[in-house]
Amino acid sequence: MIKKQSTGGPKVHLAQRRKARKLVLQATYQWQMTAADSTEIEAQFRAEYTGKTDWDYFHDVFTGILFQVIELDGYIIPYLDRDIKTLDPVEKALLRMGTFELSRRIDVPYRVVINECVELAKVFGATDGHKYINSILDKLSKDLRPLETS
Repeated sequence: MIKKQSTGGPKVHLAQRRKARKLVLQATYQWQMTAADSTEIEAQFRAEYTGKTDWDYFHDVFTGILFQVIELDGYIIPYLDRDIKTLDPVEKALLRMGTFELSRRIDVPYRVVINECVELAKVFGATDGHKYINSILDKLSKDLRPLETS
């Protein structure tokens, strides 16, 4: 009898990473709206969202965004067509997350970063917000990952 090999290994990991990104978006949004302590927000998310999640990734990206928010905004601002303060909070959180991943998580291909942020924008963002996210992150990727995008 031939057993079909399970393909669950990498897919489970990718699903866990995708869930972590979704939670990073929600945690960043919460932080932006409430200015609550990041450790409290992270503890709340860990308590509320059980199941398989890439919590190491969540912690790295979420805390990285908060500790480097000024630097990340500095990357984003030149590409905006409006003041960053007027951005939709979901779009702002996604741009910060995508910019963090592009600048600090070179283990993740730039196309994956952009695609994941666009997909999250389709679910959580304003109508056509995903197009705006795609445009900004595409331009940023050329600056932050010139070798990979050439």
